[in-house]
Parts: sequence; C-alpha cells; structure tokens
Amino acid sequence: MNSKYNFQYFQGSSLSDLFAQDITDASYGFILNYPATASWAAYPNLEKYFIQDGSSEATKTSFDKICQKEPWKILAVLGDRIPGIAINPPPKSLLAYWQEHFGFSYSNRLVMDRLTHLDDLSHSEQFDKLITLFPFDRLKPEKHAIDSDTHYRLLSKVTLSELGVQCPKYESYNLHSYNLEDIQLPQFPYLIKTSHGLSGEGTYIIKSVSDLNYCLEEINKYLDIKLLDRIIVSEFIKNQVQNYCVQFYVNKAGEITLIGTTCQLVTPEGNYLGGLIDYRNTDMSKFFEMIAAIGQYAHKQGYFGVIGFDVLEDQDGQLYAIDANFRVNGSTPLCLQRHTLLGLEKEVAKYSSDYRMEGTLDSILVTLKLELDRKDLIILSALEKVKYGKIYTEVYAIVTGETIEEMQHIEQKLQNKGLQWLP
Repeated sequence: MNSKYNFQYFQGSSLSDLFAQDITDASYGFILNYPATASWAAYPNLEKYFIQDGSSEATKTSFDKICQKEPWKILAVLGDRIPGIAINPPPKSLLAYWQEHFGFSYSNRLVMDRLTHLDDLSHSEQFDKLITLFPFDRLKPEKHAIDSDTHYRLLSKVTLSELGVQCPKYESYNLHSYNLEDIQLPQFPYLIKTSHGLSGEGTYIIKSVSDLNYCLEEINKYLDIKLLDRIIVSEFIKNQVQNYCVQFYVNKAGEITLIGTTCQLVTPEGNYLGGLIDYRNTDMSKFFEMIAAIGQYAHKQGYFGVIGFDVLEDQDGQLYAIDANFRVNGSTPLCLQRHTLLGLEKEVAKYSSDYRMEGTLDSILVTLKLELDRKDLIILSALEKVKYGKIYTEVYAIVTGETIEEMQHIEQKLQNKGLQWLP
C-alpha cells in the first residue's frame, strides 16, 4: 500500500450512507435524473448549463434512459437516509425485488409530476438542498447542493488539466472565438470532445478524414441548435493496456473514502458498455496520488460527493486521467456491492446496461429466481418494452462469481435461460 496515504474503503452499501455525514445541516433530496434537451423534456437545459445529449431530435438520449432506467439504477442503491426524487416510479415488482435483496425500505422515495417538478422543488419547503448529477437550468441556484456554476465547471472536459494529475495533452477552444476550420489539428489519431457530453456522446476518436468530417458535422449541428460553447482537441494515448474508472467520496471536510475501481468495458468507438471489478485483488494504491490531488482540488472548489475519474494505463505503466466525473458514476452501484458480495465469497462482478430478455419482468423474476436468490445476478433496473407485438425487458444488471471463470460460467447459464447481453 501507499504509506503516504491511509485511504480506507467505504464500509456500507448505499449512497445515502456515504452522504450521511454531509447532510445533517439541512434537508436534502437527490434528483435521480439528468437534465435533457429533447422535445419531450419539460425543463430542457437550453439556457446556461448545456449538455450534449444528441445533436438532433432523432439522436437525443431517450426518455426511457434518462427518466426511467438510469434513475431507477441509482434508486436501487440509494438507501433510506436521502429521499430519491424521480418523475417515473419503478415497476412494483422491481421495487419488491430490491426490498428483498438490498434490504432498504424505499419509503423515502418521491415521485413528482414531470411537468412541474423543478418549479415545485425550487419553491419546496421540504427540501433545502438537492443533490444532482448535473445542474439544472430551471432549478433555483440556491437549491443545488453544489454551487451550480461550480458543478458545471467541474463537469467540463476543459477542467481536466487543472486537477493536478497526469492527463493527455490537449487544447480547448471557445467556439464563439474560433471558427472550426481555423483550429490547428494534430496528426491522426487524436480525439475531439465536446465540453459536457452525456454517456460518451460528444467524444469522437479521429483516425481518418471520414472520422473528422463526421465529427465536424456533429459539432456544427450542436452549434446550430446553440447547445455547445467549447470543445477540446486531445492527444490519443497509444499502447493502452487498461481502462479504469476510479471512484471515491470526498466529504465536506475534504476527507476521502474509497468506493472502488472498475475495469471499463468500452467499444472501439469509445461507447461505454459496463464495468468489471475484482473486489479482493484490485490494488487502489497505485491511484492514491491521483485520488489525493483530485480530492483536494474538488474540496477547494466546495464540492462534496462521489467522484469517478477514468484512467488509461499504457504498456509502460504510465497512468493518464482522461475524464473526471463529479457525480455518481455508471458503475458506482457495482462498487457498492463490495461488502455484500465478499461476504458471499464472490470476488468478481460485471455490470452492464445492455442485458435483454424476452417476457415480462415478473416472468423473468420467476425464471431467474435461483440465480437472483444466490446473488449470481443482481438486477439494478428493468423496463418492459414491446416490439412486433412481443414483450421483452431491458435489464441493467450485475453478474457475479467467486472467480472470473465462474462468473463467465454463470453468465453462460443465464444466457441459456434467455438473458442476452447485447453490447
């Protein structure tokens, strides 16, 4: 271990237990969904806190992802100390499964009217402060638990070089000051990123002229709809051997608690598929210098909460921070299963948002009951859909095992029972 630091793992299994130390000064709630800019959004972020969630209506991140599947995943592990605020309730059978398997009551959850919830929260006497994944244009600034301007700046790709850790060389450009065609671009390969892309949106790996042309088309679309101010042009890290997401919590006093480190599963295009974790054998000490620097920076900015930063390791063992997310991350619920699963001697687990199975959620809970009871499979979120008259269910889930080989064997057994992984 790195003797300079004495960071310890979080001993609980819920987000609200992580936040508990920092929410005694006021009445807090947790808004579980991101803002959106699509036509269905009752409160689109179109004024100040731009989020790149699709350059056209056809490519916008969907309602079901932003308002159902993703919020429910967080609600699953939120615990009972903070009210979780959603605009769509989870299915009753999913809630009953969570109550049995995670052990929380979920009595604190609040479902609000999609068309009025941010106005209602802005004038609410029930909540003094609201924890968010991203600042909302239409939520009063003083209601944000983290100063909304500060949070927006921390979430920007432009901020990476300020964190005090090694990162790829990059230049940032204000597109109100630079014409796209005047920007000096490096030789292939390199990356272009928008400032606040959602879930991999707005990140373009440029290996050819056709890649560049597509990227520039997308950026021009964002400029046309006035949802983008800044981009960065970044060095491409070659000879990478691993892609990590390192997660920790920094409290209001600046103290750090480890949450976990996943190996990220990504497509060649850079799209996130999920995370793989080895609870017993992951040595987080090689990230301690980076954790300390980012935690100190965040604390100085007045931030408290979960931080996840993405790290590439090259074949020489060099570590490069390529992104920092000052919010609950996609694989945070996977990390929070650490103590539960180690207690069952399950050391390895994989999270993915790309499982699917034919049938209703109720039928799936029956078909996979044996695996669910043994925690070979943990369901974080599930949504029924219909295609060509047939019902199927999209599932966010964790597959577990004592070893990676056993986990793969369990995943194969689940596949034989109809659970498909569709990356």
